[in-house]
Amino acid sequence: MAFPTVTGENSLSNSFIGNTKQVCLVTRDIHRTMAGLVKLGIGPWRVYTFGPDTCTDITYRGNPSKHSMRLALANSEDMMWEVIQPLDGTSIYTDFLDEHGEGIHHIAAKCDGMAYSDQVEKMQSLGYEIIQSGVWAEHVPFAYFGTEGDISTTIELFDIPEDFVLPEPDEWFPEAPPAS
Repeated sequence: MAFPTVTGENSLSNSFIGNTKQVCLVTRDIHRTMAGLVKLGIGPWRVYTFGPDTCTDITYRGNPSKHSMRLALANSEDMMWEVIQPLDGTSIYTDFLDEHGEGIHHIAAKCDGMAYSDQVEKMQSLGYEIIQSGVWAEHVPFAYFGTEGDISTTIELFDIPEDFVLPEPDEWFPEAPPAS
């Protein structure tokens, strides 16, 4: 394999993936995992149900899917944390739990200056197939790529429009923040 040219202390001639914007843990017990992260000072958590009622165009390994999950989001500084507990159906999260147990499942990366469709095309041009995808809340497309064989984890790309407002969560954990 020919390696790309080094263009700077922190860049290669083929660089397009930027900062990590999210780390995701997959668990069998979302509340236990959130409680552990709260103990570390990460929270409060917005908890949502993702599935056919909240997402469209859901795929799993190239086929339409109706899997569902509980998904929690919290920010710590510039990092978004995510915790996912699969509920119904087969998904890359159930695959991960079956193969590895609980733990870090994927990271989501920023690709500054690239349209989401160009990011997806770039990943595919590198030989990475989409292993799961969908669109949340009609505005946030997401795709996971089969990168685990090369880098020991999965890469996710998603696109949150600048004017997107997070929907009201199903619940807050440990509680909702004070009203501003």
